[in-house]
Amino acid sequence: MSNSRFAAVEAATKHHFNVTNAVKSERAIEIYGKNVFTPSKMRYYLPKPTFKELESAIDGGNKISREMADFIAQAMKAWAIENGVTHYTHWFQPLTGSTAEKHDAFFEPDMDGSAIEKFNADALVQQEPDASSFPNGGIRNTFEARGYTAWDPSSPAFIFETAAGKTLCIPTVFVSYTGESLDYKAPLLKAIATIDKAATEVAQYFDKAVTKVSGSLGIEQEYFLVDLSLYNARPDLQLTGRTLFGHMSAKGQQLEDHYFGAIPERVLAYMVDLENEALKLGIPLKTRHNEVAPSQFECAPMFEEINLAIDHNQLLMNVMEQVAIKHNFKVLLHEKPYSGVNGSGKHNNWSLITNTGVNLLSPGKTPKNNLMFLTFFVNTIKAVFEHADLLRASIASHSNDHRLGANEAPPAIISIFLGSQLDEILEEVESARVAKKVKADANLWHGIPKIPDLKLDNTDRNRTSPFAFTGNKFEFRAVGSSANSALPMTILNAIVANQLIEFKIEVDKQIKKGIKKDLAILNVVRKYIKDSKAIRFEGNGYSEEWEKEAAVRGLSNIKSTPKALDVYVTEESLSLFENLGIFNRRESEARHEILLENFFKKLQIEARVIGDVVTSQIAPACIIYQNELIQNVKGLKEIGLGIESYSSQLNYIERISKHINLILEKAEEMRQARKKANSVEDMRERAIMYDEIVKPFFDEIRYHVNKLEKIVDDSKWPLPKLRELLFIH
Repeated sequence: MSNSRFAAVEAATKHHFNVTNAVKSERAIEIYGKNVFTPSKMRYYLPKPTFKELESAIDGGNKISREMADFIAQAMKAWAIENGVTHYTHWFQPLTGSTAEKHDAFFEPDMDGSAIEKFNADALVQQEPDASSFPNGGIRNTFEARGYTAWDPSSPAFIFETAAGKTLCIPTVFVSYTGESLDYKAPLLKAIATIDKAATEVAQYFDKAVTKVSGSLGIEQEYFLVDLSLYNARPDLQLTGRTLFGHMSAKGQQLEDHYFGAIPERVLAYMVDLENEALKLGIPLKTRHNEVAPSQFECAPMFEEINLAIDHNQLLMNVMEQVAIKHNFKVLLHEKPYSGVNGSGKHNNWSLITNTGVNLLSPGKTPKNNLMFLTFFVNTIKAVFEHADLLRASIASHSNDHRLGANEAPPAIISIFLGSQLDEILEEVESARVAKKVKADANLWHGIPKIPDLKLDNTDRNRTSPFAFTGNKFEFRAVGSSANSALPMTILNAIVANQLIEFKIEVDKQIKKGIKKDLAILNVVRKYIKDSKAIRFEGNGYSEEWEKEAAVRGLSNIKSTPKALDVYVTEESLSLFENLGIFNRRESEARHEILLENFFKKLQIEARVIGDVVTSQIAPACIIYQNELIQNVKGLKEIGLGIESYSSQLNYIERISKHINLILEKAEEMRQARKKANSVEDMRERAIMYDEIVKPFFDEIRYHVNKLEKIVDDSKWPLPKLRELLFIH
């Protein structure tokens, strides 16, 4: 075995579970929110009138005055310092896909040579990090450095603790000097405000007490764990997040014995530690289990308001990384780190909740409640139908392209699964007739089927559907495991808000014509059911038959990211975002360019890694083994043995030569294709060239490398094999 691989495997086998260092589960009720500046802590540290004013501002979305911000800053500082914090940072989500922070100390020198601990409203409300080096899509020139982070009061500040110390983190938006958003949070907050207004106005058809509608989100996070030593011996994992080579292990997931199986002790210790740290940060993790593939796992929190849920998921990914290192693990969040086994998703479970505590996507037991459910249910379906390509674009990335359409993930065709019961109900509602004139006290449902009482889980689950209804929520299953859910949730909330606005306009037109309100609502709902029927699909989304049927229905099947992203800059999308106040045209075009650039740069890195590893590690190792075979054949020939005695070895030598020549030849061809793509100025054209000309070399080279892995002496192979990565705990 080669030195690096041997050392990595040996180290990994020593990283077994050590009972003396076991992490103990702490009682959730005792540690939950320990490191969060929660409302109860605000109440303690703030004057009562200030706390009430802050509470009202957060609930109503009102602007917080500088005077009040100063009170809050002093309270936040007092709480943080009492908990051992030395620095603070504005914690934001730039368009890199990860989080960002710039730390400042509370410390400031005083005039008399002493020092003070200072933190005021100015420091809390706004900071000025360098904006020039973050992705901006042309909004900022390189020489224009100024950008602003601005405090988001709706997401509580928290203390992030590492071995090096404690930092007060203040969730913020990130905008350019001229006001354009440079992050994921600012557009999300705009989309949340938009759907609140649109949904509230529609909900008031049924209940005037509704004054606010909030999006609810639960994010299931799938991930792989790999031993840190093995990870460090795989440059492809280190630099790209996935294995670019590797013959599949003889045993993978085919026995289905890992799913929901007993959690290995070392992994369980990691999970317990992760949960403890997450709970301290107010992340309500509740579920943990083995997933389908070996070394694949999942954790899931309780439902939260959308903005907070996304902040918590971004924070969770940071905590997962931090805790993994303590346990000599590396977390793999790539959607497809291993070829041949399931990849990972981030299922986004979305619903709408009123200030009166009603889930608008939960069927009711009365005709009126059922009509309200139908209204929001059907409007969501219609929104997805009208803007399926936008929803597809929201989950597009170079890494999710590996997963979409594979055996464990939804296809690239956006469709909605409802389950047979609800599908039949929509068919009945669509086809039923209601008298044009309905008395004020008449039973609205006379003449059409009444929706029966429905249990919370009234449908089976369809894991082949990218967007499925699951009892009282929609599950957007196609989101990738490494993604920031802010983008798909911005799009989903925006398109549903737009649809609700259009719905209200249509209903109000009918009411003005003298049609009773409930009948007007039902008329429009029935029309939407008919118009959006093509998006509903109850079958197997993986089948070839569905691809053909989807084409007949007029549904898009956009399999690559560069082409999926085109929809962001269509006139329809530009107008939609602009009219809703979520992106102006410049912001939409900038994001399109940023996503294209990110796509080809990720492929560019993968191509470089493949070239480096093939020429500097794999080919040399294979040549060494080939030379040993040549020397052995020479020896057999010298002692007078006939060719029949070493014909198999000659065959091995010939096969090794063939595969070595091909991987080196293809690596050079790939390098030339990359150079050609790099010379193209247009960002979209360059991204497509990387996708269609450079990327195909990856599988070609991988094929021949994997053949060599099966032939070459195991002790000579330089990289940890998939059987080692997947099965060494």
